[in-house]
Order: sequence, then structure tokens, then C-alpha cells
Amino acid sequence: VYIEMNKKTVFITGATSGIGLKMTEMCIAKGYTVYATGRNESSLKTLASIGAHVIQADLRHIEDIDRVVAALPEIDVAILNAGLGVFGNVYDLSDEEIDTMLDTNVRAPIYLTKRLAPKMMERGSGHFIYISSQAGKVATRKASVYAASKHAITGFLNGVRLELAPYNIQVTGIYPGPIDTPFLQKADATNAYRDAIKTFLIQPEKVAREVVRTIERPVRELNLPRVMGLTAKFYAVAPRLVEKLGSGFFNKK
Repeated sequence: VYIEMNKKTVFITGATSGIGLKMTEMCIAKGYTVYATGRNESSLKTLASIGAHVIQADLRHIEDIDRVVAALPEIDVAILNAGLGVFGNVYDLSDEEIDTMLDTNVRAPIYLTKRLAPKMMERGSGHFIYISSQAGKVATRKASVYAASKHAITGFLNGVRLELAPYNIQVTGIYPGPIDTPFLQKADATNAYRDAIKTFLIQPEKVAREVVRTIERPVRELNLPRVMGLTAKFYAVAPRLVEKLGSGFFNKK
């Protein structure tokens, strides 16, 4: 028998792979009512078989965002996790690759927040959890556009926290370092980045577990691993040194 505090309705984007998939599985196991969205049909079918309410959608498209929101009941927690990256110098990226990162990582969570917040405001409770990145605090070479998208969502969540505070709505920013998921392969087909930082990779189960924990114990922000929070603080006072130390992550021209 689940205790009453677990009777929450949770909405998760990017639920079909990586930490999104793990978070969805964990939320179902905890007894939450889970609405999950993603693009991968087979993964959605698997999630549906274990109890998730699934909605196939591509959040790069505003019509899909509206369709998802229309299908949702009142939700208690929105975990806005969907994101992607293409690692490369800005002058090597196509316009389409740039637009895809901005549409997925910035516009989609902002549009979803705009549409989901009013019901939470009426009710006087709710919780938004944004999966950002350490790249949203410290940029690296070959990740300028990806870092820009994560800096943008970091600025947004810090501002929207102030806007929603009077309505008793919690806002949590999650800042993981590199996670060992298919995201890295998609972001950098050469695997150069993964090879450079393999000793620092975090397991997706660890990130998912920490994020799900914040549903019952909301925090302002969470850095994973926690030592990563020190990197951002160090960068604020010694940016040139941090950039020099981090330059080896992308050593190919």
C-alpha cells in the first residue's frame, strides 16, 4: 500500500532514453501517476506496459507541445528533461543543428512552463524540475551552442522561480556533468569527447535517483556530482584558469 504522499501526478519529457527513461521507471515504481512523452514509439510501448500514460510527441514542434498539454490532467510535478546536443565548433554546425538544439533545449521547456504554470498557480502548489547541465554554468570548446542553450534555460529557471514563488510553486535546477548515455554518441559521433572524460562519466541511474528524490524534498539546485558545483564557483573567480584546465576535453581541431 502506497502512502498518500506518493499519490502525485508527474509529467516527464524525454522519457524514452537516458535519464528520462530511468526517472520514468523509478517514478512508476514509487507509485506516482506518470505521464511520459518522447519520440521513440517502442520505448513508449514498454513504458505503457509498466503503467505509464504515454504520449508520442516531438517537442520541437509547437503543435506537438499543445497536443501534449491538452492530453495532461492536473499535474503536481513537471520534469522537463528532453534535450539534445551536437558537439562541434559553431562554424561547423548546420543551421538545422543549431535550431534543433535551441528548439529542444530552450523553447520547448519555456513553452511547456508557460502552459502548465497557470493551473498550478490556481491550485497554489506545484513543482518544476529542469534538467540543465554543467555546460549551463561553464562552457567548453565545441559546445558553444549547446552551452548557450543550457545557459539560457538556467537563466530562465532562475527567473521563473521568482515569478512562481508567490504561488507556492517549487523550481529545481539539475546540473549534471557528463552522463554515460546514448546522448554522448549522438552529440559526438567521433567519441573523442567521451574518451576524454570517461573517468568523469556519471551513471544515469545515479542521476535519475537523485532527481526523483527532489520530488519529495525540493531543493533550489542540484549539482551532480556535487563537486561540480565548486567548478562553477571557481570559474566565476578564475575563468581563464578553468578554461585552460578544461581545454583538453576537445583536443581535436
